Amino acid sequence: MVVLADEVLWPITRTRYGFNAETETIFPTTVSFIDANLPLLVAGFLFISALAHTAIATVLYERYIAYLDRGMNPYRWYEYAVSASLMIVVIAMLAGVWDLGTLVALFGLVAVMNLAGLLMEQRNESTAETDWTPYWVGVLAGIVPWFVIGITFIGTVTASGGEFPEFVIYIYVSIFVFFNLFALNMALQYLEVSRWRDYLFGEKMYVLLSLVAKSALAWQVYFGTLNSPI
Repeated sequence: MVVLADEVLWPITRTRYGFNAETETIFPTTVSFIDANLPLLVAGFLFISALAHTAIATVLYERYIAYLDRGMNPYRWYEYAVSASLMIVVIAMLAGVWDLGTLVALFGLVAVMNLAGLLMEQRNESTAETDWTPYWVGVLAGIVPWFVIGITFIGTVTASGGEFPEFVIYIYVSIFVFFNLFALNMALQYLEVSRWRDYLFGEKMYVLLSLVAKSALAWQVYFGTLNSPI
């Protein structure tokens, strides 16, 4: 993807105060911060995922198996905290969120969401009754970025008279669905529904969802940005 991708630069901006010397008033102004190569960002979260899986399959394998026997996988959540957070930044930029502060906040919220998944597994390792508090904290942290992106997305579509790149709509809908499937997978595990009574089945579903979601986003972004007007 890095080799094939054209150099598609998207602006990241920051908001600061400006000062009008004549009226002696301050006002918010947006200035350019840096240009980001979106295809490289996509390749970045794929690389992070590949690196994590390689480490788990080699030097961390024995610890990984030991964790699975305890009904948890911390490595999954550490990797998701970085890769999924980077994914949401890419989606936000495609939807028109280019402010540095907002992007950092979205990254942080998705990281918190995934670390709440880690706390969910750690908290309930030896409890007789499932404590859902970490789960709902993660749900709250995870849903906010989608509202932020949705507000910008709807505003952009409205301002453009309904004209908007179709691939961005596909990305928003498809990845939103995948994000919710991760939460559903965890809920089914702790509710012990059908085959999810076996923790390893849930683990396999996490691996499958991760592979499909990241691949879907990567190729949608790749082909979409090649035809992007930016």
